[in-house]
Amino acid sequence: MPRGNIQQCKVIFKGKNDDFIVFVESLEDVEKWKKDSSIPLAQVLNGWKIFYSDKHGAQGILNEASKSHLENEFGTSAEEKIIEKILRSGSPQVSTASERQGVTNISGGPTVSH
Repeated sequence: MPRGNIQQCKVIFKGKNDDFIVFVESLEDVEKWKKDSSIPLAQVLNGWKIFYSDKHGAQGILNEASKSHLENEFGTSAEEKIIEKILRSGSPQVSTASERQGVTNISGGPTVSH
């Protein structure tokens, strides 16, 4: 069965040295949160991690940001404050993950030892 073809929503913050990315459930959730910050961030985020891409934008290889990396860019390592800044000041991006096909008949052909 094909997998993929789902929307992937993220917010990109262009920092001084790197681009920082957080993944969100949907852009609508981000807009609701911006209007009503009493909504918990856990309902907005798709995973509680901050990534950076060494100025390669959101398309490059994403690395998880360390505390020192965050302190150098934002002056703090408090993830909640940093995520709030990224959501408020960053630019949203939506992409669709491409469909992936797996092996449909692993029991046949040269993959089976005889």
